[in-house]
Amino acid sequence: MKIFIEQSDKSLPYTTELVNFYENIEQKGESGYQDAAIPLAEAEILAPLSQPEKIICVGLNYFDHCRETGMEPPASPVIFSKYTNAIIGDKQAIELPVNSKEVDFEAELAIVIGKEAKHISEEDAEDYIFGYTILNDISARDLQFTDGQWIRGKTADTFAPIGPGIVTRDEIRGPHRLDISLTLNGEVMQDSNTSNLIFSIPYIVSFLSQSMTLKPGDVIATGTPPGVGMGRDPKVWLKKGDQLAVTIEKIGTLSNPVMDAEK
Repeated sequence: MKIFIEQSDKSLPYTTELVNFYENIEQKGESGYQDAAIPLAEAEILAPLSQPEKIICVGLNYFDHCRETGMEPPASPVIFSKYTNAIIGDKQAIELPVNSKEVDFEAELAIVIGKEAKHISEEDAEDYIFGYTILNDISARDLQFTDGQWIRGKTADTFAPIGPGIVTRDEIRGPHRLDISLTLNGEVMQDSNTSNLIFSIPYIVSFLSQSMTLKPGDVIATGTPPGVGMGRDPKVWLKKGDQLAVTIEKIGTLSNPVMDAEK
């Protein structure tokens, strides 16, 4: 997928042509192409990116989420990272770590970088975006706040469900007007809109590019809206058997069951 993204000026037109060709022959009922596609119901959909160079996350990027955590809105983006060991795809299980009792959920819109970006302006940032996906920023709150920094609590195995796919930038002309929600066992826990972001998507991409070179396939999670388990009274922590589903308008739904980690 990283190669596909790097060569998207050629790969996207070719893919569009191929899909159109297949749809045309299906409509005409032509034979001989039955093996050209796999029915979705028979396919296992993996994470769209399994080995990005970077998974960068923005914390406290919705005003209401800041209020529910008792924290002041930041003057500049709060940045942390996850590692690739945390990545899983749609329908794959989130594992509860053996050393945590307070595992939380965070629905997030994620940016996928399309070409190398260094020292770019906010005005030019959109040109460096390949598309958008969903990331569920699973967080072990007890580890996160015991350590004083967030890495161990944020990047346990399976703590970065991503998917179900990547929607290219041309399909989402208004990324700051997308409904975003999360359900836990069918109950709505988070329900907001990306219009409530504190720092905009172009600002985030430009801000990060001043410090680090962003590469094709890098994933940037833009923060979570209110409704996380930590902000509730009583608090809601994930448990074995739970079912999570994150839905973002124009992208789809990312669903993951919860299970105990193997010891």
